[in-house]
Amino acid sequence: MSHAALAPWQMWASMNASMFSNPFSPLSYSPLSRKIAAGSELFVRITQRYQKPEFGISETRVGGKAVAVNETVVLDKPFCQLLHFEREFGARRVAREGRDDPKVLLVAPLSGHHATLLRDTVRTFLPEHEVYITDWVNARMVSLAHGPFHLDDYVDYIREFISFLGPDVHVISVCQPTVPVLAAISLMAEADTPVKPRTMIMMGGPIDARRSPTAVNNLATEKPLSWFKDNVIERVPAKYPGAMRQVYPGFLQHAGFVAMNPSRHADAHQNFYNHLVEGDGESAEAHRRFYDEYNAVLDMPAEYYLDTIKTVFQEFSLPKGRMFVREQLVQPRAISKTALLTIEGELDDISGNGQTEAAHTLCTSIPAKMRQHYLAPNVGHYGIFSGRRFRETLYPRIRDFIRRHA
Repeated sequence: MSHAALAPWQMWASMNASMFSNPFSPLSYSPLSRKIAAGSELFVRITQRYQKPEFGISETRVGGKAVAVNETVVLDKPFCQLLHFEREFGARRVAREGRDDPKVLLVAPLSGHHATLLRDTVRTFLPEHEVYITDWVNARMVSLAHGPFHLDDYVDYIREFISFLGPDVHVISVCQPTVPVLAAISLMAEADTPVKPRTMIMMGGPIDARRSPTAVNNLATEKPLSWFKDNVIERVPAKYPGAMRQVYPGFLQHAGFVAMNPSRHADAHQNFYNHLVEGDGESAEAHRRFYDEYNAVLDMPAEYYLDTIKTVFQEFSLPKGRMFVREQLVQPRAISKTALLTIEGELDDISGNGQTEAAHTLCTSIPAKMRQHYLAPNVGHYGIFSGRRFRETLYPRIRDFIRRHA
């Protein structure tokens, strides 16, 4: 209803932005044209809806040569698609050139943003790895006919993806999925299945949310589960395929993200306005690219969201040894043949220091030579998996760890 009410104002602001910036318009030469155009564009960007961005990765460089990349769906599930970024030179040419690039499964978080948030991660891994990623589906687009989606279903999906990719896969989980990924690999180890990942790399996730609690952790512990059910769960409107499905709406998660650092976002938008007025197109475009991604959010299935709040952030079931998946106890100590690397950011304000490292205290059967922890100095949450520090400092560590245990 809010978006519908704003629609006429958005149209008016969009017209203003065009009329006062287009060189063919006489209004663009008025003294206040840049300020009016800048203010109008800022209004549109703050109030509009943002669609899921594209990965937009059509090429990479392997051995100094440009190689085309095709984005293909290899497994299509109701709530998730497993994507493969297939490098076009094919297996035969790889064999001729002596390449044996490891197979990597990137488990993207289902926590409000789309998997495209890991675009930089994918792009960085592509030159030296076969990259797969979990592309979670917006719950508003999933028909009620497909039933609910619980945290247990999430774990089942991960087990299926690992089994599909085979025993030579290396699993990298970023933030939220560290818990279900550890649960999935624990259950596969205990069942003594022939498929066991070579490595599991866990980055900035709440394995034990009791350690160095952040604002995210405090919110979950201060409110009872009933509060979340009553205040943040809504039904999908009739115009979407998932009509009447109960979800945690993406716009609420986005509001929570912004509320964590309101002054930083306010400054960013103020600077964007100033860049437009000053004619600094490069800086303004960088702002657009970042917020086109940051503002694009998805709805999460209510069952999964509430399960996560209860299991991970309120009961701390995994570190307490009380996490069950389909009535089976999750026992990380069953893992003995999968190497473990945990990575945390010193300035992470979402997953506090020590929360991911806690995986080492649970996976007691993994030999010391197959375990490693790294605390990245001066790195925040998003810097763990994207940006210059990730590319220059963290990625080489992950790459070498994977090669060492392949």
